[in-house]
Amino acid sequence: MNAKTSLQRKCDIVKVRFDLIAYNVVMEIIEQWRINREFHYVTLTNPYCVSLCHRDAEMRKAIEGAEMTLPDGIGIILAARLLGYSHNGRVAGPRLMLKLCDWGRKYGYRHYFYGGAEGVAQKLAERLYKMYAGLHVAGTYCPPFRPLTEEEDKSIVDQINSTKPDIVWVGLGAPKQEKWMLEHLGRIRATAMIGVGAAFDYHSGQVKWAPEWIQKLGLEWLHSSIYQPRRVRQKFGGTLSFLVRIPGFSLKRRLNMVGK
Repeated sequence: MNAKTSLQRKCDIVKVRFDLIAYNVVMEIIEQWRINREFHYVTLTNPYCVSLCHRDAEMRKAIEGAEMTLPDGIGIILAARLLGYSHNGRVAGPRLMLKLCDWGRKYGYRHYFYGGAEGVAQKLAERLYKMYAGLHVAGTYCPPFRPLTEEEDKSIVDQINSTKPDIVWVGLGAPKQEKWMLEHLGRIRATAMIGVGAAFDYHSGQVKWAPEWIQKLGLEWLHSSIYQPRRVRQKFGGTLSFLVRIPGFSLKRRLNMVGK
């Protein structure tokens, strides 16, 4: 049985196709992939990433190549409501990492952590191991902040595959992580590559994660503006561009529905 046809449904939000599904469904789909010996990747996409898709052809190709594109951002959920889509709330990368590390223990999932600054992936793995007894850490790697040679890249791919991971967590930040996953689809032999960006910094303790009540309100951007002002400024323009597109896209969709 194909996981996509049984559990997924695609919804068009500003010309990007999203899976508006709950955390538990995401994990069930990944388990189906594992059972079927399929290799895919997952993107957690926020308004900034949607805006990148409209001006970066490689980013659009990377998002379209994902087997699941999840709504990581309150702006995506607000847009879904305006467009009349039913949804299950946002699926945030840092939260998904915790849930899947916990849930995957009963299946013996092996986790590989690829990304972050020097030492961050190792620190992340150590902290998660302490949080979830019995967690299988297949390995960690922090790539250099420069383009890799073909030989270096092949060596890293071989290294990752030798650990036989089920999940490869990719923390390179957008759009680098999405493009990396597309480029390595079929080469990395893991059930799922999942791009989670800031989760590496949050769960390693490098950056303060927003309190849970702020997360539930979808106000992490406000928290980040205090602790990571540069990161927020970088994404503000893209988010604004996304929000400006929503009314016109909503009107066009409603007119199309009336026409039918």
